[in-house]
Amino acid sequence: MSFLQRLAQPFSNDIGIDLGTANSLVYLRGKGIIINEPSVVALNTKTGQVVAVGKQAKEMLGRTPQHIRAVRPLVNGVVSDFEVTEEMIGYFLNKAQRGTRLLLGPRVVIGVPSGITNVESRAVRDAAKNAGAREVYIVEEPIAAAIGMRLPIQDPRATMVVDIGGGTTDIAVIALNGLVRSKNLHIAGDRLNADIIAHLRDEFKIVIGEGTAEDLKFAICSLLERKDALEAPVRGRDLVTGLPKEVIITDEDIRDAIGGSVDGIIEGIREVLEESPPTVVADIMDIGINLTGGGALISGVPELLQAMLELPVNVANDPLTSVVRGTGTIVERIDDFTEILLSEDALPILENN
Repeated sequence: MSFLQRLAQPFSNDIGIDLGTANSLVYLRGKGIIINEPSVVALNTKTGQVVAVGKQAKEMLGRTPQHIRAVRPLVNGVVSDFEVTEEMIGYFLNKAQRGTRLLLGPRVVIGVPSGITNVESRAVRDAAKNAGAREVYIVEEPIAAAIGMRLPIQDPRATMVVDIGGGTTDIAVIALNGLVRSKNLHIAGDRLNADIIAHLRDEFKIVIGEGTAEDLKFAICSLLERKDALEAPVRGRDLVTGLPKEVIITDEDIRDAIGGSVDGIIEGIREVLEESPPTVVADIMDIGINLTGGGALISGVPELLQAMLELPVNVANDPLTSVVRGTGTIVERIDDFTEILLSEDALPILENN
């Protein structure tokens, strides 16, 4: 840290952000996780103004009048709408600093999916800078998750992290503070929701919303067959008549719906293992796979991975917060993690190579 950075530190906040496709979490140095809200923004298309952000905006999804549009500015973990992302980050920064605003803008560490391009990294950095951040550092989410789970990523012994999020699944093998092998899949929570919606439309001729699919995924889904079947009533619109309709859905229906996508995640893990050096695979056989993200909370996921891959599977204590806890650890001791951070000064250099 330079002399000017040390001088500025008492006059600014340090903030860690898990900028997720489905949810964004914010960590404020010295305070912990203070924000956990959906990554949704509601816009007035007539005036171009932001109507709501986060929880309030998500409640509007599927219920807005024609002049109000509720959107997710992040697709597959990367910025799809720059201006809206900037508004959302600005909202989170202002909310995080409420009552603690200091002289200078905050220093921000943001988690992004592994394998995103330099252009996509720059879009995240520029959005945060325009939203008021003084300095922006980028960290890849599987590394942040590993730090949040307190895994020994600095050791030569390899660690494997599988982060099943909302928009992407990050599969990474980490050693010596870097990614040995990694793969980013666009198969995650949102894809599973879409699978459930499509299955109910095809099999039951009923149309449901994304929120209903999300609720079913966690309420009655079980990737392993159970002796006592789970079931739940589901209300939606009849595809034939257009009228309201209610049907009973079982855990087998949800299992059939998402089975193909879950197989895709398992295949992705296999590919990373196949591409890894033999010594790395030996390490993972001893330590196992570290599972995190919202997908880790779906019933039967850890057990299915363990059975299909024949490896131990360790689930994070709080899978939904692993990444933001990692960014929080970084902002608390940022000098100890400079090796794994991509600062704004490094981005142009990478782009020229």
